[in-house]
Amino acid sequence: MSNFTEPGPAHTPSGTPSDTTPGTGYPAGSPTGSAHRSPSWMPPIPQTAITGQDERNWAMGAHLSSFVAAWFALGFLGPLTVLLVAGPRSAFVRRHAVEALNFNLSVLLYLAVSAVLVIILIGIPMLVAVGLVYLVAVVLGALAAGRGEEYRYPLSIRFVR
Repeated sequence: MSNFTEPGPAHTPSGTPSDTTPGTGYPAGSPTGSAHRSPSWMPPIPQTAITGQDERNWAMGAHLSSFVAAWFALGFLGPLTVLLVAGPRSAFVRRHAVEALNFNLSVLLYLAVSAVLVIILIGIPMLVAVGLVYLVAVVLGALAAGRGEEYRYPLSIRFVR
């Protein structure tokens, strides 16, 4: 015998149906069918705020995660993931993730321009310069996040606000 029961209208302790939208299990008047709602038989996922050291760790992760995918010119995926996962729960994490995302998108653009300019040889020193600025700026951003401070990347275009 299974403990699973089909979702349906919730019942009060007296056995009468509670004030829910028929067939959904959601409270009457609430938006149904939303992608952010879990089914009525599933417990809600808590969206607690991130605070303290966890908040600084997520912010540092936004900066340092770009190193993981930067080998494939996809350094923006780490900060984007942090922005989507932890950004809604902390304004501090969101600011750092947006800053890191903007910088990684800017560096991708600068690298593309430098790669094209390799044809006339000016692109080679530009590639080296962009790489060094990238390395130093990401480390400085991660250190600032670890201290709980704000950080603005140099030469960053604000694609995401």
